[in-house]
Amino acid sequence: MGTENDLDVEGQTEPPIRGLKSSKNTSASASSPTLAGTVRTAGTVSADSTPTLPGFTPELAHTLTVPDVSSLLETDSQNGLDNTEAARRLQQYGPNKVEGAKGLSLWTILLRQVSNSLTLVLVITMILSFAIDDHIEGGVIAAVILLNIVVGFVQDYRAEQTIQALYALSAPTCKVVRSGQTESIKAELLVPGDLVRLGVGDVVPADLRLVSSINLSTDEALLTGESLPVSKHAELILKDRDVPLGDRTNMVYSASTVTRGRAMGLVTATAMNTEVGKIAELLRTTRGKTVDEDSSMVKKIWTKFRNGLRVILGLDGTPLQVTLSKFALLLFGLAIMLAIIVFSVSKFNIDDEVLIYGICVAVAVIPESLIAVLTIATALGTRAMAKGNVVIRKLAALEAVGGVTNVCSDKTGTLTQGKMVAKSVWLADGTEITIQNTNHPFDPTSGDVRVGDVDWVLSEKERKTPAQLTSFLETVALCNNSAVTKADAAGPYTAIGEPTEIALQVLAMRFDSGKPQLTAGGSHGLLVEYPFDSSCKRMTVVCRADGSDDADSASAYAYTKGAIEAILPLMNASDALKAEIVTRAEALAALGLRVLCVARKPVDASLFSVEPKEGSEQSNNGLPERNTVECDLVFLGLVGLYDPPRVESAAAVAKCKEAGITVHMLTGDHVKTATAIAYEIGILSRDPSAAASSPNSIMVASAFDALTEAEIDAMPSLPLVLARCSPTTKVRMVEAMHRRKAFCVMTGDGVNDSPALKISDVGIAMGLNGSDVAKEAADMVLTDDNFASIVTAVEEGRRLFDNIQKFLLHLLISNIAQVILLLIGLAFKDNKGVSVFPLSPLEILWANLVTSSFLALGLGLEDAQPDVMQRPPHDLAVGIFTKELIIDKFVYGTAMGGLCLAAFTSVAYGVSGPDGLGELCNSDYSPACDLAFRARATTFATLTFLLLVTAWESKHFTRSLFNMHPEKYSGPLSVFKTIWQNKFLFGAVSAGFVICFPLVYLPVVNRTVFKHEAITWEWGIVAACVAAYILIVEAWKAGKRRRLAGVRNKKAVVGVEAA
Repeated sequence: MGTENDLDVEGQTEPPIRGLKSSKNTSASASSPTLAGTVRTAGTVSADSTPTLPGFTPELAHTLTVPDVSSLLETDSQNGLDNTEAARRLQQYGPNKVEGAKGLSLWTILLRQVSNSLTLVLVITMILSFAIDDHIEGGVIAAVILLNIVVGFVQDYRAEQTIQALYALSAPTCKVVRSGQTESIKAELLVPGDLVRLGVGDVVPADLRLVSSINLSTDEALLTGESLPVSKHAELILKDRDVPLGDRTNMVYSASTVTRGRAMGLVTATAMNTEVGKIAELLRTTRGKTVDEDSSMVKKIWTKFRNGLRVILGLDGTPLQVTLSKFALLLFGLAIMLAIIVFSVSKFNIDDEVLIYGICVAVAVIPESLIAVLTIATALGTRAMAKGNVVIRKLAALEAVGGVTNVCSDKTGTLTQGKMVAKSVWLADGTEITIQNTNHPFDPTSGDVRVGDVDWVLSEKERKTPAQLTSFLETVALCNNSAVTKADAAGPYTAIGEPTEIALQVLAMRFDSGKPQLTAGGSHGLLVEYPFDSSCKRMTVVCRADGSDDADSASAYAYTKGAIEAILPLMNASDALKAEIVTRAEALAALGLRVLCVARKPVDASLFSVEPKEGSEQSNNGLPERNTVECDLVFLGLVGLYDPPRVESAAAVAKCKEAGITVHMLTGDHVKTATAIAYEIGILSRDPSAAASSPNSIMVASAFDALTEAEIDAMPSLPLVLARCSPTTKVRMVEAMHRRKAFCVMTGDGVNDSPALKISDVGIAMGLNGSDVAKEAADMVLTDDNFASIVTAVEEGRRLFDNIQKFLLHLLISNIAQVILLLIGLAFKDNKGVSVFPLSPLEILWANLVTSSFLALGLGLEDAQPDVMQRPPHDLAVGIFTKELIIDKFVYGTAMGGLCLAAFTSVAYGVSGPDGLGELCNSDYSPACDLAFRARATTFATLTFLLLVTAWESKHFTRSLFNMHPEKYSGPLSVFKTIWQNKFLFGAVSAGFVICFPLVYLPVVNRTVFKHEAITWEWGIVAACVAAYILIVEAWKAGKRRRLAGVRNKKAVVGVEAA
C-alpha cells in the first residue's frame, strides 16, 4: 500500500479531546427548509447558499442539513419517532429486510432438479411405457426419476441451509431512540425516520444520515471495496448528489461496520431501498437474454418463452450440463429414428409386439441411469468438499470448477491472513529490526525476530533492550487502543482493535514491552489523548513517565504515530535526517509495506491537569491545543506493516500453475502492496524474461478501465495483478476472459463483488467475512476464506470430471451394444415370421438401471489420478465427449454387441431343435419357445458379465487392467490389488456376478418376469465371449499405448533436432 496515508485508530477508551461533531447547531425553518450549512471542505454548500429544496429521496440525504432531513422525514432528530408512528410506518414500508439474501425457495431447488433434457427424455419414456401397459418398465423409470430428484433436492437444500447459517451481514438488533427513550429492537423493525445509536463494533442496520458523530469511522469494504475504514463527519453537507458512496462522509450505509467512535443518525432508507438492497435487486434479474422495453409484445413473449425453454431443457448452465442436455436431445432423436426403423421393417403394420419392440430399441439407446449416477456421484463429491471447507450451493458447480482455466482472487483474507503484522523497523540510530515467518499475527512468540545482526529471543530475560528501541516500543504500545490477550496458558491469543494498532501492540509484546506491562502499577498514566483525525492523519497520547502520579511533575511524554507526511513537518530534525527518513520510508513502501512514523517529546504534565467536564461538548476545555503539543517531536523510527500471505497460499498458487491454471489477483489495495504479495506467493515471477513477455502483468484499475474492449482484447495476456479494483473493474475482467473463451472462477466477499460473482463461470464467496448478498450470488462458499480451499475444489472437480468420463463410457458402451443387438435382432424370426427379441424389455432395463447403475456409481467414486493436477485443464470446446471417449465407446460397444449376437446365434441356430424359435415367444413361455428362452438367457448373462468386466477396464483409458498402477503395484498379482482398490466398485461387480445366477435359475422370475430359461452348457459360450472381449479391449489399449509412445518419441526427436 506504500506510505501510510490514513492511519485508523480504534474507538477511544478515554474522553476524546476533540468534541462532538454535530449538525444540530445548523438551524433551518421547519416550515420552509433550506440547504443552509456550514462550509468545512471543498464541495460543501456555503452558509449563505439557500436554493429551493427539492423533494426528498434517500439519494439526496447527503446534500441536506439534519433539520432538513428531519423535517422531510417528519421526525425529531433528538427524540426520534413515537411508537405509534413507528408501527404505522412499519405497516407502510414493511420490514427492514434485503430480499436478495433470503436464499433459494424450495420450489426453485425442486425445479432445478428437473430442468435438464435427460430427465425430460426419461419422463417421455415413462409415459410411453405406461401407455402400452408396460407397468414394470414404467415404474422402474419413475423410480429412477424420483431418486434423481430426491438426491439432488436433499443435497441442494442442505447446502442452502448451510449458507443460511453463514449469513451474518444484517444487524440482528440495534439501538433506537423512540419518544426520547433508547431501546434495543430487531433491525428488521426499523422504519424511515427512526433515530439510531451506533457504537464501536455495531453493524449499521439501515442507511443513515448522521445527526451527530464523535471520531466516527466505518468499514465499508463490503459495499465499496475500500480496504480502509472511512472517517465520518455529521456536520458536512455535500453539494453534488452524484458523489460516490465512499465519499459521502455524512452518511453511513447498511451492512457497514463501526470501527471507531460513536454516532446517532436518522434512517433514510430501509430494506430494498438501501444501497445494499439496490445491489441485491440487480442480482435478482435473470441471466437470460432480454429485450428492450420498446420491443413489441410478441417479441417480449417469444424471448421469455425461449429463455424458459432453455432453462427447462438444461441449455443454460455449466459446460457439462449443456453438453449432457444436448446429448440427451440427440439420443431422443436417435431413439425416435430407431423406433421408426423397427416400424418400417414391419411395413408400419404396428401391432402390440411391434410397438413394444420399437419402444425397447428406443429405450436401449437412452442411458436411463446416467442422470441418477451423475447426481449421486456429484452429491458424494460435495460431502468430500465440505470436509475441505467448501460448501457447494449448486451440484453442477463442482464439476464446473474442475474445468477452470483462470482464477481471479481477492487478496485480503483469501491469499493473505487478513491481519496486519509488523515486518520491518528502522530506528533513528540506524538499527534495523526484521520479523519473519509469522504464522499467527496475534501471537508475539510466533516468528523469528532479528535486531541488527542478533537473533532476538524473548525468553532470554538477561538481554537488555537498547535504549532507542525501548523508547520506540514504549511509544507504539502507549499510543495504542488495541488489546492483545490470552485467556489461558494453553489457549490462543485474541485481539480487539484496529489491525494496524494490533500489529504494533504485538510488536511491543515481542520485547515484553506491551501496554499492560508498561502501565502495571500505575506507570505511564494517561493524561490526555488527541485521537486520530483524517484531516491530520496522526494520533497522540500524553502519559506520565515512569509511573509518576504527581500532576505538577514535568515527567510526561507526548507519544505520536501517524503518516510520514503528517509527522515529518512537526519534527525537530535536520534536513539531512528528514531526507534519510523519506528515503527509508520509500524503500519500505517499495516492499509493499504500510509505513508509519513514530516520534515523541517531553512535556510538562501540569499543563494537562484540567479534566473534561461531564457532558461537555467542548473539544479542549482549557487543555493545550493539539498543534502546541504535536510540535518539535523527536524522531524514534519507522515501522513497516503488511498483511502476510497465508502459509498455504504459495504452495496453492504453484499447484495452480502446474495444473495450467492462471491466477489473477484483483484487489482494492495499493499497487505496491499487491505487487509485493504477488511476488511473495508466486503469482508474479521474478524471472526478467517472464516480465518482458507480459508487460501488462501489473496494472492499476483506472488504467484498465480506461481501455476499450478492443484494446483489452489486443493485449497479449490479461493482467495478473489489478490494484485499486472497483466492482466494474472485476466485471470487465470476467467479460474479457469470456471473450478469450476462458473458464474463470471469481472470488469475493463484499456486496460490491456480487455482480462479478454472478457473471463468472463459478462464483466463490467467503463464508467467514463475506456478505449475505455475495453468498447469494455465489455457486460455492469457502467456510475458511482460504485460497488453498479453491485449489482443493479444483482438484475435486477434475477428479469428478475424469470419473464422469469413465462411467459415461461404461454406460454408452452398454447402450451401443444393445442397439446393435436389437437392430440386428430384427432378422431373428420365429415360425410365424415375427422378430424374436434377443433381450426382453425387462432384461434391457435391468442391465441399464441395476447392473450398469451401480457399476457406474462405483466408477464415480474412483480416486483422483496421480497426475490430476499436473495436466492442463480439459478443452472446454470439446467438453466431456473427447475424441478418445467417442472412439472407445464405439469400439468397445461394437465388440460387446457383436459378442452378444454371437452368444444368441450360437444357441438359437447352433443347436436348433425341431421347433426352431417357436411362436409368440416374446410374451409367454411354451415348450416350443425353450430354445428362444435359452438363447435369450445366454445373451443376458453374456451382456451382464461383459458389463462387469468393462467396469474394471474403464478405470483407465489406456493402461492395462493387469498393470494399471505400476507406480503402486507390480507383479502378476497386481490385478487383484487394482480391482480391490475401489471397494464399492468391487462390491458392485461381485453383486452383479452373484445376482445373475438367481435371475437365470429362479422359477417364475426367469420365465414369467425376464422371459428367459435356465441354461447349462451355454455357460461355456458366456465364458468364451468374456475371454474374447478382454483380449479385444487389452489389444485396443496396447495399440493406443504404442501410438502415444510413438508420438512422444517423435516429439523428443524433434526437440533434439531443434536443440
